[in-house]
Amino acid sequence: MQVVNGGGAGLVERLWAAGEMVCCDGLYRPDDTAVEIHVPGPGAYHPEAGQPIPFRLGGPLDVAYAFEEHDTDAYDTWFESGLPDGSGWLTGGGGGMGNIGYLARLDADRSLRWLLMMFQSNPFVAVEYEGPKAVFVNDWRNRLTLDLDRLEGA
Repeated sequence: MQVVNGGGAGLVERLWAAGEMVCCDGLYRPDDTAVEIHVPGPGAYHPEAGQPIPFRLGGPLDVAYAFEEHDTDAYDTWFESGLPDGSGWLTGGGGGMGNIGYLARLDADRSLRWLLMMFQSNPFVAVEYEGPKAVFVNDWRNRLTLDLDRLEGA
């Protein structure tokens, strides 16, 4: 995919607006800052669905390098849920051959706040809230619990 410069918007924001994402695990922001994430694929648990998905943040990720070295893929949204405090939305889904999952935090005006791209997580289909934490469920019923406040500060 060729992404053209769009009125000062960053690469992440332009990809998101075009319905695409970089196929490289990371926590991406519209200002083109990013952090590596480490999420083992759900294959480690299948066919024992319903297991927790390990997740940890890593160091800084160079967005331009990730874009140059990895393909992009269209994403499909499988769910969208308003945050309990009314401050925005969480959305999720997947892409590719069924192995790619994504989660995104949108502001109240639906502008992108952050995007979690996970190449081996499988698509996410639902979310439930537990205080400041969100519990996301993928299509194998495995659960990824994330502290939303922690992601905001990452």
